[in-house]
Amino acid sequence: MKNNEPFYIEDIDIQAFQHDLITWFEHEQRSLPWREDQDPYKIWVSEIMLQQTRVDTVIPYFQRFIEQFPTIDALAEADEDKVLKAWEGLGYYSRVRNLHTAVKEVKEKYGGIVPNTPSLISKLKGVGPYTAGAILSIAYGLPEPAVDGNVMRVLSRILSIWDDIAKPASRKIFEAAVRELISHENPSYFNQALMELGALICTPTSPSCLLCPVREHCKAFYAGTVEQLPVKTKNKKNKKIQLIAAVLTDHKGNVLIRKRPDKGLLANMWEFPQVEKSSLIPSRRVLNDYLLEEYGLEVSLDTEHFAEINHVFTHLTWDIEVYKGMINSEVGETEELKLVPIKDLKNFAFPVSHQNIWKSYIKIAKGL
Repeated sequence: MKNNEPFYIEDIDIQAFQHDLITWFEHEQRSLPWREDQDPYKIWVSEIMLQQTRVDTVIPYFQRFIEQFPTIDALAEADEDKVLKAWEGLGYYSRVRNLHTAVKEVKEKYGGIVPNTPSLISKLKGVGPYTAGAILSIAYGLPEPAVDGNVMRVLSRILSIWDDIAKPASRKIFEAAVRELISHENPSYFNQALMELGALICTPTSPSCLLCPVREHCKAFYAGTVEQLPVKTKNKKNKKIQLIAAVLTDHKGNVLIRKRPDKGLLANMWEFPQVEKSSLIPSRRVLNDYLLEEYGLEVSLDTEHFAEINHVFTHLTWDIEVYKGMINSEVGETEELKLVPIKDLKNFAFPVSHQNIWKSYIKIAKGL
């Protein structure tokens, strides 16, 4: 045993583990569009999309995104509104804004070629240790760890690691473990196989241990502790925010939309005007006062709201009470406030909550 070797790896037959894992992946891997070649740009886009999003959800988004922005140059030169629109519905929009910023840097500093060293690739905006490791190992064949929640779950069971995976410090333990275990001959398949194993076999609940290709190497299986691992503390309580929104039209039928600030939650996305609810003042009055003070608008709102929209973010929930109404005064349009014909709304990127507001509005308008 080496002095710096973690105690939980000492009795693992590393070569046999690599062989069993990679052989299984060679035969059982899913056919996914970003696996068709080893283009580092496509792998980068897929890994950013896959963060906190299911594979089945990502596939059509990835295909449309690559069709629209097939190269780093194409994405770097694209207008941000078009990029956000292509991402619309995937959520966590800071991911695509960071990607957009980073590909511009790759174009300017590296001639459009994704850096192939840990030090350079890690400096790109939005490229954390996991994304860097995934690109370097899958695209460039470097034996770098790519540790996400899937991989931590798999390794916590195989190696019987009881460190809390919710704590940032634990990642270093798992990265060190991967560095000990990773195949230097085929790091691409090794890392992808760990991810695939976590997605298909070693799932969070009811893992399919009897189908697992590395069951013989799994300490938790033999100890009967599979269901107890990984150790993960619960997230903080989700905060609820009560909001009021309005779908407002002028006498020509144009719809009023506004752009969110360029920093913070859903930055630069478009939405219908909304404001936080008051526990003391009626919603219609809050909306009327807000629209007058913020935009100088006089509006006539329906007596009752027509929809209640609930949207859950990671640490936050929006409960939105939605009204419709007519604009009775001149609108001073700006880059952040626009009156848009209904047919043109499709050109603007809206968060899911406001897409659902519009769907509800259309149903009301059609009398459904």
